[in-house]
Amino acid sequence: MFGDFWVFWFSSSNRYSVVEASLKTLLDTYLSSYSTEQFKSSLLTQKLSDDPEVIQQQLEAYLTTCNTPEETHGVSSDVAIDVSKRHILKTYALGNKHFRIYYDSELVLKTIHPAMAHLETKDQLDLAMVFDLYLHNDQLHLFKNRRLIKRVAKRKYHLIQGKFVMELICQLHDKTEDHWIGTFHGSAISDSKSAILFVGNSGSGKSTLCTLLMAYGYELLADDVTPLLAADNELYRNPLAVSLKEGAFGLLEAEFDDFKDLPEILFNRQKGRLKYLPGKAPHKSHYPCRAIVKVNYQSKSSTLLEEISVKTILETFIPDSWLSPDPKHAKQFLEWLSQQQFYQLTYSDTTSAIKTLSNVFESAERH
Repeated sequence: MFGDFWVFWFSSSNRYSVVEASLKTLLDTYLSSYSTEQFKSSLLTQKLSDDPEVIQQQLEAYLTTCNTPEETHGVSSDVAIDVSKRHILKTYALGNKHFRIYYDSELVLKTIHPAMAHLETKDQLDLAMVFDLYLHNDQLHLFKNRRLIKRVAKRKYHLIQGKFVMELICQLHDKTEDHWIGTFHGSAISDSKSAILFVGNSGSGKSTLCTLLMAYGYELLADDVTPLLAADNELYRNPLAVSLKEGAFGLLEAEFDDFKDLPEILFNRQKGRLKYLPGKAPHKSHYPCRAIVKVNYQSKSSTLLEEISVKTILETFIPDSWLSPDPKHAKQFLEWLSQQQFYQLTYSDTTSAIKTLSNVFESAERH
């Protein structure tokens, strides 16, 4: 139980659902009843509802939805790679490991390369991995060592990005996918002792805020995709650069001398012009998380930090996160979640917001 809410995990669908105590009581009554007639009778006896038939239908619809897996499309590893699409070659260094990506066009290059251009190298050493990324029949194909690992419609390119980031994180930390509890749609900042996970809807200003925190001496652990390891329940580094929208360029040019020299990337009209700013490597590759903060930038607003519910937090970052379907990991995730503080930060003045967040770090470490 999280305050006034319960969080359920459904193993058949790997879905999480946040419900109020009143619905939890109805579900308990429904699931413990031997028959529909007993359930309806219990509702009337306990004065839980004047219309048991409607309640029963609503509960059955809820349980059906929660137990229905999202539609997925398997990937056949038998699909042959088309090496004739190897038009652009980039080699990257990740610590002492090197890997290569072949792209078929400048457009496809923009899906992955700008966020890790700072990792590019001219060294031609032994390669840990070779990827191929190309467009065929309006579908993006991602191959690893000549084996197809992801194929999606081109409009769902973010799924290719997510799959690639998982491969990158596993390579960096010498792990496999089943070692992770999840990868969260959020950014993590550290004070070299612990971390805060920042979440928010598109345009909420979380990447801009995290970048400004870097300017004030905080460490960027991960931007946009933050992994949580099962072995120690800590957030781990994602080495990709921070993606920043055009509206923040002027503000950041005043904080980073070389920001104006970063190339502008126009991927699509929806995102507009972007710049990618790499962060310095943190002192450690992983830190315990002390709080989850929902970022809410509002022009001309005062700085306000307020506690919010687990419902608000999960509804913000669960939809675009990947969470392990392993029951053991699901239990770990809920236990990890129960140890976090949940806040919403509303702000317009960055100096005031950063001071407020420094207090969150200090308070978390005292406890």
